[in-house]
Amino acid sequence: MSTEATVFFPTLLSVLKVGAHTLRNRTLMGSMHTRLESLDRSIDRLSLFYAERARGGAGLIVTGGYAPCQDGLLDETGPLLITTAQADVLRPIPQAVHAEGGKIILQILHTGRYAKVARPVGASDIPSPINSRAPRALSTAEVWQTVEDYVRCAELAQRAGFDGVEIMGSEGYLLNQFTVTRTNNRSDEFGGSMENRHRLPVEIVRRTRERLGSQFLLMYRVSALDLVEGGAPADDIIQLAQAVQAAGADILNTGIGWHEARIPTIAYVVPRAAWRFAAARIKQAVTIPVIVSNRINTPDLAEEILASGDADMVSMARPFLADADFVRKAAQGRADEINTCIACNQACLDYIFADRPATCLVNPRAGRELEFSLLPPRAVPRKVAVIGAGAAGLACALTAAERGHAVTLFEAGPEIGGQLNLARAVPGKQEFNELLRYFKQGVARH
Repeated sequence: MSTEATVFFPTLLSVLKVGAHTLRNRTLMGSMHTRLESLDRSIDRLSLFYAERARGGAGLIVTGGYAPCQDGLLDETGPLLITTAQADVLRPIPQAVHAEGGKIILQILHTGRYAKVARPVGASDIPSPINSRAPRALSTAEVWQTVEDYVRCAELAQRAGFDGVEIMGSEGYLLNQFTVTRTNNRSDEFGGSMENRHRLPVEIVRRTRERLGSQFLLMYRVSALDLVEGGAPADDIIQLAQAVQAAGADILNTGIGWHEARIPTIAYVVPRAAWRFAAARIKQAVTIPVIVSNRINTPDLAEEILASGDADMVSMARPFLADADFVRKAAQGRADEINTCIACNQACLDYIFADRPATCLVNPRAGRELEFSLLPPRAVPRKVAVIGAGAAGLACALTAAERGHAVTLFEAGPEIGGQLNLARAVPGKQEFNELLRYFKQGVARH
């Protein structure tokens, strides 16, 4: 009889060499706006939030975006990293992640014409259709200062203890605005030809690598598809990816669609892994690792993509909101216990658009780890009766059972799930089946 342990998801859970770093697996917790930075005890909140995902097995974590200068802020309350004092305040975040065996990099994000400030700046003075505030075009000297701002921000991230940085170049933010004719009508060295339009991101990567050395992980997030009129054609995207690699990037992350694009990219109406072809196209043109992103929410799908050779790593941002233990459960052969992201966007993106801190419809603890800490099972269990097996009743029953209580769940109807059974019957909302599956599996387990 063989005594070898079963290896689940062998490609997804294999190590990946990225520059001077070896990642323990090929999962990336991608960057998200959370607004946790704007709350009281923000460092405690962020430390707990990211550490819990590191403890759950995430191979690499990317923070939400930090502006490298005042002009780069999304709004007046957004995170900013421009001083040594600010860097020192951030130290507990990477320390908490490292204590759990994880790695974390800081995203540097200049929002450009998307900024919700009195006078945003941009590559040109072309306004955004989703921002009523018209931008001011940066002068040539200001663009070169922006390069220095990015490099300085990366130095501060290194001082704070982060393993590297992600240079945000997608989703229609400032660097993306420079790369395409839709938003760049400049006539200086940063406009006109493709080489000129690519100059800003390439110079940022090159100078960051020169100043911070080879041990610092440098990721660039390239817009693999702009999905807007006047966006970059495929050949331009490939040439930018190659130029960024030549400038010193260790790994390429991929973004899909500008925020002003009318095509959904992460909602439940988008088929799973619909954009993998865009990452695969870039992977064929470069030699550094490439990350695939958007609408990948199960380990089976992630394994299949990686095994096919379409990408080297998988970014799953919101799936780590839904279940911090995503990777650990997959590695232990408990993938059916994963609380799967259903791509509803109701408590993550919708909350951010309403200036509220992000959380998760299927995991309300997400972002609230400070208020709702994980408690050990009670030494003296109680008998608990839960009336009604809708979503709330199921969540209550499962939580009580996980704390060791003896739970009896009562339901008058012929099946559990309540209004989840109505929601999952709506065309396009089949992902709600995953939440019902999660609850059914939990009930059966206890």
